[in-house]
Amino acid sequence: MSADLILLARAADYAARQHVSQRRKGERSEPYINHLTEVTDLLASATDGRDAVLLAAGMLHDTLEDTDATYEDLEQRFGPEVAALVAEVTDDKSLPKEERKRLQIAKTPAKSVRARLLKLADKTSNLRALVSTPPAGWTEARLADYVVWAAEVVKSCRGLNAMLEEAFDAAHAEAARRYGR
Repeated sequence: MSADLILLARAADYAARQHVSQRRKGERSEPYINHLTEVTDLLASATDGRDAVLLAAGMLHDTLEDTDATYEDLEQRFGPEVAALVAEVTDDKSLPKEERKRLQIAKTPAKSVRARLLKLADKTSNLRALVSTPPAGWTEARLADYVVWAAEVVKSCRGLNAMLEEAFDAAHAEAARRYGR
């Protein structure tokens, strides 16, 4: 078994265990791991599976933000490249939500190529979920605002991967049709 495959299997196992009790915000309340595997699948398909660090980070991208995982733990388990990439896409939860959203738009252009690819896949997955199972309690206006915001975040991710852009554009078009923006 290759080291890359072992890294990805360990990342999937760790992510599943860290997010075991978490559910997506959608009406179907899907297991959170569904989002992580979709993001990783998008990244694997778009890169022909050639970047194990990126794929592992895809599985782990929300662990620092949404679980008790620490940077040090990620670094010890998955190495400095994976831990740094996960940290690069992690929001500072001590900030108000609107500030975190503003910072994603402002800071994404300066992020690494891997981080921008991950952002693109993450926003694609989130838009797909908005259409298939919108978050319970979100108003039409909030849903429409998310569609607009996701496009703003992704603007600086353009030109990196045509397949990911196509997937995002399709998800965005469907969400915009559904929510009117």
